[in-house]
Amino acid sequence: MKRLITATVLALAAAAATAQGTPAGVWKTIDDETKIEKSLIRITDSAGVFTGRIEKLLTDKPDAMCTECTDERKGKPVQGMTILRNVKADPEDKGTWQGGDILDPNNGKVYKVRLKTVDAGKKLEVRGYIGTPLLGRTQTWLRVE
Repeated sequence: MKRLITATVLALAAAAATAQGTPAGVWKTIDDETKIEKSLIRITDSAGVFTGRIEKLLTDKPDAMCTECTDERKGKPVQGMTILRNVKADPEDKGTWQGGDILDPNNGKVYKVRLKTVDAGKKLEVRGYIGTPLLGRTQTWLRVE
């Protein structure tokens, strides 16, 4: 019986450690200029494809709409909106995910995206770019769960 309990505890610990090494989870974004908490993003994994949506806006405008969007998200509420799509693990760089896109709901622009977990999975470097990752900017998101 002790072996079964020990094996179960170790399996759960290993699963939790693996989850921390992926971008799946809830992340807090911080405004680049004001350094104030901006939103909570939930990133989910569906068969190795990661998607992120704004779960909660932490600003004084929880009913904000994406007026600048140019695709099917135009005029839709920002809270609940999918902003991260089609991201997959980079087979050449462990701990990095890319290949999808990210929407900036403030200006409606869609960028290519690269995600990288850092600090034992407690932080996520989110790089939005045009063309090459050298032409972009990085935000650091903080893991909430």
